[in-house]
Amino acid sequence: MRQIDRQFWKGRRVFVTGHMGFKGAWLCSLLARLGAETFGFGKDERERLLYRELKLARHSGRVGDINDVNALRAALAGFETDVLFHLAAQPIVLTSYADPVGTFETNVVGTVRVLDAARAAVGLRAIVVITSDKVYQNDETSRAYHEQDALGGADPYSASKAAAEIATRAMAHSFFSESDAARIATARAGNVIGGGDWAEFRLLPDAARAIGCGQPLICRNPKSVRPWQHVLDPLAGYVMLAEDLACAKASSDAWNFGPAPDDILTVGDVANLFVEAWGREAKWMAELNQNGAHHEAKLLTIDSGCAQRELGWQPRWRSAEAVQRTAAWYRDHAAGTSAMSLVERDISEFLDVRSPR
Repeated sequence: MRQIDRQFWKGRRVFVTGHMGFKGAWLCSLLARLGAETFGFGKDERERLLYRELKLARHSGRVGDINDVNALRAALAGFETDVLFHLAAQPIVLTSYADPVGTFETNVVGTVRVLDAARAAVGLRAIVVITSDKVYQNDETSRAYHEQDALGGADPYSASKAAAEIATRAMAHSFFSESDAARIATARAGNVIGGGDWAEFRLLPDAARAIGCGQPLICRNPKSVRPWQHVLDPLAGYVMLAEDLACAKASSDAWNFGPAPDDILTVGDVANLFVEAWGREAKWMAELNQNGAHHEAKLLTIDSGCAQRELGWQPRWRSAEAVQRTAAWYRDHAAGTSAMSLVERDISEFLDVRSPR
């Protein structure tokens, strides 16, 4: 199994949109451990954010909207960027029903604006645009989706991410085709989990909040299947992809990063693992009334064979271990251990892994 090239990242200047979000904070932490310098651009007005609890090394950031073209261009121009990771997004399916226009504006138009601003970035070598496993036209069969399958979306979030894929491809072919231009690819990950995610309408943050208050976790769809994975697994894939893009090795413009084909868990399975790992009086129950609920896919899996063959990437932690580690993170954090210590612990153990467990 390929390892991250730490020498490549030492001193590398990396621009991260959406740095204040859950995945963005973990990515900046991972890059700091690898010796990179990061500059974050984005905004997140939620009261509780993992990012605010971290003391990131070699990091600076600016609060800004990716749809603010002038601010975005100025930030990119001022940082002399080598690699750009675009994570800024409206990431919640249920929120997209409440604000479909804002979801499309951020996820589609915002992506185009980031790529347009990147056209003027001198020395930029690689751009990784993070979308979602939900970009596929999901017929909810048992077949895992691969990168050449049709894009689509039955809800505003999924459709916006599929549209962002199409827009990224168009921008890449139209404005980044010269030999010295930055190379661009999209990355589609599964349901990422890990400590420090406090977003609403997500299973494990909901579990941590409920159990921390002595209440049972209420699960909307306990029989639904999702590609669960610890956040560090797809982030490692994004980092390896950026390495290959910068060195003109990557052979595709879209990549899946998901758990192994035999590593399938339902929402109920994940809830069981979480409450067992938390211990004490933790418990969960199914939501009784689903009447009027918005559509959410019941089955979704993705095929990561291309990333395994071409990048040498593999998921390192099985889904069950990812859930158990996440439960331990929230439990230890509730008991007083700092978020920074817990993130550093997980990154250290992840980077020390030599083969999948």
